[in-house]
Amino acid sequence: MNTPRIDLSPLRSQFPALQETDANGRPYVYFDGPGGTQVPQRVMDAMADYFVRANANHGGHFITSRRNDDTIDQTRTAMADFFKAPSAAEIVFGANMTSLTFSFSRAIGRMLQPGDEIIVTHLDHDGNIAPWVALKEKGIIIKWADFRREDCRLDLDHLASLLNAKTKLVAVGYASNAVGTINPIAEIAEMVHAAGAWLWVDAVHYAPHGPIDVQHTGCDFMVCSAYKFFGPHVGALWGRLDLLEQLSAYKVRPSKTTPPQKFETGTLNHEGLAGVSGAIDYLAEVGRHYGNPLPSIDVDARNEYSGRRRELKQAMDAIMAYERPLFVNLLTAIQKIPGTRIYGITDPMEFDHRCPTLAFTREGFAPSQIAEHLGNQGIFVWHGNYYALAVTERLGVEDSGGMVRVGLAHYNTEEEIDRLIAALNNM
Repeated sequence: MNTPRIDLSPLRSQFPALQETDANGRPYVYFDGPGGTQVPQRVMDAMADYFVRANANHGGHFITSRRNDDTIDQTRTAMADFFKAPSAAEIVFGANMTSLTFSFSRAIGRMLQPGDEIIVTHLDHDGNIAPWVALKEKGIIIKWADFRREDCRLDLDHLASLLNAKTKLVAVGYASNAVGTINPIAEIAEMVHAAGAWLWVDAVHYAPHGPIDVQHTGCDFMVCSAYKFFGPHVGALWGRLDLLEQLSAYKVRPSKTTPPQKFETGTLNHEGLAGVSGAIDYLAEVGRHYGNPLPSIDVDARNEYSGRRRELKQAMDAIMAYERPLFVNLLTAIQKIPGTRIYGITDPMEFDHRCPTLAFTREGFAPSQIAEHLGNQGIFVWHGNYYALAVTERLGVEDSGGMVRVGLAHYNTEEEIDRLIAALNNM
């Protein structure tokens, strides 16, 4: 196998879970990242420190409450850097991406009229489908954009044909959590805005693999979950400030009437927010130590590539440079296993359009059988539909148990891929 151009293996020592072994002393292999990544020690330390020094509710006139408020403010700023958002006031926290999407679909639904249209796609996680389909109860018409089954890329021509003056919102994923396809968000945003609609983007699967810049993409809302990019179970949403101000939130009377707090129902997961800051600090450190310096840039009024934002961009560039050749080797090796079918983009020249997530089936073996076989050898993968039900239905594999999903993260190695392939060949 070819050696990746960037060696991120020293980072493995920062992840305690990666040091765990089975009864035979074999390290566990975590290819289950698309369902939730492992976390570095600094995330655990940040959460533990919160409980010791800042465990209080917000708004009090005492030291632990003030520290708690600082934690919220610092994490909001950190997430604004992660999204490259114009303002921390545009960051809303919640339980997870799905909960936030349900909450906002109700708020957006208040503004719609019977006969208005929303477009979802067959390529998405159901967390970016079901909240919008639920608005059918208000008389909203739901349209479905298809994808090309031969390579699992979104059919942009079909999407364009669905847009019209009645379209109010289009919901798409930044990347498919099932087959890894990365959608051209900036291009889609232009199409959607030309029709006078809003673009809602689910960035959960893309977030650990590539740089995010909401201003560059031109979307109106973007949402993700920190437990997919090395943090705890916390959801975060960015929305254009003018839209957040315009939307009417479902809230209790004493809570603030201005964004972002008006959308944050009840008490937030404060210790989780401390962990989110820890995860973003971890990525910034990766950028400082492993990222290539960005070319000299005239920093404009958005200050888009200064400080932590520059480090995060460098980190994600380094992660992509490490993951891509690793994924080429994974794909090449699995393609050689008899009876295996891979879903999604398989041409390495097209890997700018996919994440290092591989979904496959194997003739003569149920996906659950493969996953169990691997799990018994300490190799963790997912099987089924991963809540991307529309994908497995469209590919015709739902009734036969879905697919097996192998997801790479920057803490995975060539040796782990070799172990996976050996286990698959020994079935």
